[in-house]
Amino acid sequence: MSSAGRPARRRALALVAALAAACTSAPPGEPAFDWILRGGTVYDGSGGPPRVADVALLGERVAAVGNLMGARAARELDVRGLAVAPGFINMLSWATESLIVDGDSQSDIRQGVTLEVMGEGWSMGPLTDAMKEELGKTEGGPQYSVEWTGLMEYLEWLVQRGVSCNVASFVGATTLRIHEIGYADRCPTPAELERMRALLRREMERGALGLGSSLIYAPACYADTAELVALCEVVAEFGGMYITHMRSEGERLLEAIDEVVTIARESGVAAEIYHLKAAGRDNWDKLEPAIARIEAARAAGLAITADVYAYEAGATGLNAAMPPWVQEGGFRAWSDRLRDPGVRERLRAEITTPSAEWENLYLAAGSPEGILLVGFKNPELQKYTGRSLAEVAADLGTSPVDAMMDLVIEDDSRVEAIYFLMSEDNVRRKIAQPWVAFCSDAASLAPEGLFLRSHPHPRAYGNFARLLGRYVRDEGVMPLEEAVRRLTSFPADNLGIAERGRLVPGFFADVAVFDPREIRDHATFEEPHRFATGVQHVFVNGEIVLRDGEHTGRRPGRVVRGPGAGARRGAR
Repeated sequence: MSSAGRPARRRALALVAALAAACTSAPPGEPAFDWILRGGTVYDGSGGPPRVADVALLGERVAAVGNLMGARAARELDVRGLAVAPGFINMLSWATESLIVDGDSQSDIRQGVTLEVMGEGWSMGPLTDAMKEELGKTEGGPQYSVEWTGLMEYLEWLVQRGVSCNVASFVGATTLRIHEIGYADRCPTPAELERMRALLRREMERGALGLGSSLIYAPACYADTAELVALCEVVAEFGGMYITHMRSEGERLLEAIDEVVTIARESGVAAEIYHLKAAGRDNWDKLEPAIARIEAARAAGLAITADVYAYEAGATGLNAAMPPWVQEGGFRAWSDRLRDPGVRERLRAEITTPSAEWENLYLAAGSPEGILLVGFKNPELQKYTGRSLAEVAADLGTSPVDAMMDLVIEDDSRVEAIYFLMSEDNVRRKIAQPWVAFCSDAASLAPEGLFLRSHPHPRAYGNFARLLGRYVRDEGVMPLEEAVRRLTSFPADNLGIAERGRLVPGFFADVAVFDPREIRDHATFEEPHRFATGVQHVFVNGEIVLRDGEHTGRRPGRVVRGPGAGARRGAR
């Protein structure tokens, strides 16, 4: 066990002793526990074989696991025939704004997710006044006042408002860059870089998990490897992680993995690859050498991991189908350039010509039929929601490339899109890797209110249920106990999160109870707003937030802090 893990272990042992004392000191006839889950099949998160046992909860903690036939609790649940597991960890969540709109986090809670991990490149802090102003005026999206400056302040603000899930975040490398440099395509000056490092250090001290980057997008792609190494050196001081949407997932996939390995080796951080994929039919055969590169780095002693979602399609904006140079300076500069006839002529050529110079999802999707348009702010354009770029271009009487440019201008946004990029065989192959965790890469939603204005990727409602239903139960890609490990203790250990991710006495009582025979996703690309089924009960910090498949309205979520927060880990 590492020296960093020993304090957490000592705290857990002390809590076990305290819980045991509390249970034995209960007056005769009085309940010793708040809850006992009776007779379930316990998958404790270790990856070991399951066992039939009772699970007792007291306050915010797991109090006992075993044969508790003589024990009493204030409330009991008969969970015979059901799997009882630690709550699941979503390694890439975009619930940053959806939890402001609705703290119930229904689409994820109903899949057993109890921790949302945010921060892919962009994070909700640290912010300048100008960044606050820009963030607070997302026309057509959720309206809220930005009452925080720092990232950890945002998480604390969110919890004070009330959320059903726990929340944690990386510091976005993009956010640091905008804070000090804006949207310019240049390296930071030494003074700017030192200020970026200071901002990062402050958030790490307060409990941020590490640094997150998204290197196919402007202005993130303007950062070079040296800049990222310099930032990750700060993360390494706190035992944090570097997590990245790599510079390429297609033409230069292998070179992008090499950069991740370089950053990890030179800075001393653990590193994780967001939503590992080989994007575009011409690149599908690169998955095997990509896996080999990662395994070679791991064999050399580097802590390199990845996460994936269980679908063939990804989702992002139309900015991922246009080169970085046209986006320099931010959205307004991009939109203005798209009105220039000379720029448009250049883009028609560059977007339709294969190149290793930038990540072109227009070509990676194979054709305009492989791109679904799913997110518009302009009510007049919302009639195109869920239709392919090819269909919309035909309706507009223009080419697909011109249609993209026109839609960005008319919608005054990047326009959300779903890109079909991957092969089903590769999805299975990635899921099978023992060093892969799981993510939704989506917000946590509900089929009501403001959320119905959007047409999300079905992963927002179905990713974790799809994993456990289709790939684990139906296709046998891995045993259920291994899937639970990679949804729970594996990501918790990678993130340096204390006292979560395992169903053992003394750990926080984040618990998912589900029927392995019935869990399944129902969301589709045509009808995405459909809840998954099969999860019966979910506890967050000892409070029941899902009972008999229905949300209880409770919001006991907390800020979960990384290893740099020391004694503050796990605190509210």
